[in-house]
Amino acid sequence: MSRGGIDCSGFVLMTFRDRFDLRLPRETRQQARIGTEIDKDDLLPGDLVFFKTGSGESGLHVGIYDTDNQFIHASTSRGVMRSSLDNVYWRKKFWQARRI
Repeated sequence: MSRGGIDCSGFVLMTFRDRFDLRLPRETRQQARIGTEIDKDDLLPGDLVFFKTGSGESGLHVGIYDTDNQFIHASTSRGVMRSSLDNVYWRKKFWQARRI
């Protein structure tokens, strides 16, 4: 949500606000504390998926689970995209899933 584009937590915030009229926290680390933690095998469309992509609280990434083991997420450099949880990178970085 800047000149550089939308980041992952901003994408999640805007999607839940615009589609579901829900107000979520702005930062990924805050979003990772809301809702109920669920098992990766129990994911449903709309669940949040979190990844540890770096070190510390700023090294987190969030996306929205879609279907068929895919999730939708955003980065300021690459925009909004769909990726597979089976991708070797995302599989290694997966941290937790939460249902709002």
